[in-house]
Amino acid sequence: MTSETAWRAGRLGCSKGPHRLLFGLMYEDPEIELTAFQGKSSVFCIASAGTIAFRLAHQRQVIACDINPAQLAYAERRASGYPTETGDAEQIMNFMRAFMPLVGWRERVVRAFLALSDTREQIAFWRIHLNTRRFRTGFDLAMSRVVARSVYANRFLSVLPSQFGPVLRKRLERGFSLHQNAVNPFARALLLGESCEELRPTAANIRFVLSDAASWLESCEPESFDAFALSNILDGAAPAYRSRLSQAVRRAATRDAIVVLRSFGEPPAGLDSNHAECDRSMLWGIVEVRSAHTF
Repeated sequence: MTSETAWRAGRLGCSKGPHRLLFGLMYEDPEIELTAFQGKSSVFCIASAGTIAFRLAHQRQVIACDINPAQLAYAERRASGYPTETGDAEQIMNFMRAFMPLVGWRERVVRAFLALSDTREQIAFWRIHLNTRRFRTGFDLAMSRVVARSVYANRFLSVLPSQFGPVLRKRLERGFSLHQNAVNPFARALLLGESCEELRPTAANIRFVLSDAASWLESCEPESFDAFALSNILDGAAPAYRSRLSQAVRRAATRDAIVVLRSFGEPPAGLDSNHAECDRSMLWGIVEVRSAHTF
């Protein structure tokens, strides 16, 4: 087994080439981390587009680590006040949105949906006007393995359920049943491509580190961190890397440290530490909040 991770390539697809900016925005609700890390002061997090680091750094010391130099440099630019940029993930989503009128998703209809604040009305609107047969057919095709392989490397696809389209539609419906569209910036980001940022970025209290997470944590003193925001770092990771990272987290964790870990995969039965339904971005199958020493 290799101890590698697919994130090292710095590309979503399987083609070779220079590292690319993958994420211009983060589709992860920082309220999950802010709630889980109450009383915590030293955080290790995956840098990505920087949003989680920026939110946590207002009251904590943060190490923002990324294996992709293009992604890390972007997060640093944003922390210095530069505007958001379009990453590969946003380009893919923009391409898909271009076909929305073909499945009946007119902009005025989508904006009317996003203006709602009664979750019962939202579900009724979703089922009648948006989750139509035409939409389901097109969306499920776009999310199929055959189409996804043209964009994503196999390691990233390996964590997804076989029928990802229907699964993702259920996650969206769950989110619309729980979170008010009118005050949910992630709903606007998904359906219209508008920014979901809620906070001005800042570099205060953040140290940016270019490294893979396991290597950096292995180099730290034991009990260095009481919080770990790991994004979906294990999606696309080989089993040996998963084991190595788990050991590194436990070594670097204080006795009461907390880990937040996301995944696009479906949760195993009985995972009572899963908070996916609380994440307003609505995309995740797993948003695990647990003790670092059981990670």
